[in-house]
Amino acid sequence: MADIMKMIQQAQAVQGRLQAMQEELEKRQVTASSGGGMVTATADGKGTIRTLKIDPSVVDAKDIEMLEDLVVAAITEVQKKVAAVQQEEMQKATGGMNLPFKLPF
Repeated sequence: MADIMKMIQQAQAVQGRLQAMQEELEKRQVTASSGGGMVTATADGKGTIRTLKIDPSVVDAKDIEMLEDLVVAAITEVQKKVAAVQQEEMQKATGGMNLPFKLPF
């Protein structure tokens, strides 16, 4: 019975840390760019794109495909960085425990 109580207390502690982590992730900003900084995407720690900046010199009506590629590359890179930040924060929150489920962010 003492083991069950200890497990419940540990689970509650992890739950509290996870909630704090989610709040912290909302405040974090992660930035990535492509084309040597011509396109820059910024996301919060949950992965929501907050800003997308495009250098006017890269806007060419004759080459929209290049601009589209730069936007996709910047967003893809910022998403990778966000995933790394989330993984790092998850390790901190769970003390390295592997959870048997994926969190919704």
